[in-house]
Amino acid sequence: MTAFAQTNPITDICFLVEDIDKASAFYVERLGFKPRRRAPGFADFKGAGVTLALWEIEHIAENTGVSSRRAPPGAHKTCAAIELASPEQVDAAYAELKAAGVLFHAPPQDYVWNARCVYFADPDDNLWEIYAWSAGGPIGDIDPQ
Repeated sequence: MTAFAQTNPITDICFLVEDIDKASAFYVERLGFKPRRRAPGFADFKGAGVTLALWEIEHIAENTGVSSRRAPPGAHKTCAAIELASPEQVDAAYAELKAAGVLFHAPPQDYVWNARCVYFADPDDNLWEIYAWSAGGPIGDIDPQ
């Protein structure tokens, strides 16, 4: 039997948010996502790759019974990442998004894991990483293919 994760690709990433309108505005106005679906307490977006969805914490809790417990402000609970083709593209993305009003933790930097990265958070403190591997590629591949 093939393991579940090897036959079923991740199709959607859903962030739980406090305010669907505020979070949606960030993703559309700052990052350029295109709205795809909108329902009470929920929105999802077209972008390159997986579907990004936002779901208000209260709405999912009321309708599914999952916990509505929240982390304190400033606590990062997730990290979504976007891999770019080169470190120069990371710098260009940083400049583009900064001009669009995205607030970054710091400018792009080269890290010990051999990547150039930059980090920002959405209004609900979901962390984002934009990265590219430096010359030589990733470190620590288990099964390079």
